[in-house]
Amino acid sequence: MVTNTHNVKLGRWLAGKLMKELIIVSCQERKHKYNRGGNERIDIPNLLNRQFAVTKPDQVWCGDVTYIWTGSRWAYLAVVLDLFARKPVGWAIYLHQTQN
Repeated sequence: MVTNTHNVKLGRWLAGKLMKELIIVSCQERKHKYNRGGNERIDIPNLLNRQFAVTKPDQVWCGDVTYIWTGSRWAYLAVVLDLFARKPVGWAIYLHQTQN
């Protein structure tokens, strides 16, 4: 409950009722929905088996995709890392998740 300068208590429901009477509509941005990963792909073997201690460069690479808010929309960043050096081998950024 908020009290304004005229000492009028104004709650969420009263504000909504007044907005409806004055034909005022709230314009809030929608929340970003993340796509959920599917089930584990059993047809693709797990060759790494959580052995992250790599002894030579360019033997084991891994990758991931993350979402970045650019100020007006979401962008998708894909990065591939060399696990020996723990540094990026390559990266790409797209505005649509389905681009390749």
